[in-house]
Amino acid sequence: MLKKSVAAFVYSCLLAFSLHATAAVESKASPAKEVQQPAVSLVNLNTADVATLEAALVGIGQTKAQAIVDHRTANGPFSSVDELLEVKGIGPATLEKNRARLSVN
Repeated sequence: MLKKSVAAFVYSCLLAFSLHATAAVESKASPAKEVQQPAVSLVNLNTADVATLEAALVGIGQTKAQAIVDHRTANGPFSSVDELLEVKGIGPATLEKNRARLSVN
């Protein structure tokens, strides 16, 4: 009886390990599925209007979109996406969420 219990325990451990190892291999075999994102059209910081900025960017509402346009009007065109940090209310986290969506040319 004890041999059957030990054998069942060993079998269940091997089965659990096998399932875990298979899942790990499958997750490593297809990283492209996790990394791929739908194509996003770029938003040009130098030409986009308030409505476009608000609709296309994450964490940007009407007030921040207007601040971007106001900054551009007061200081001229953005020469890099990083200059967005100069706009009041836009921090590094917001910039990083939107970096792949932004352009200046």
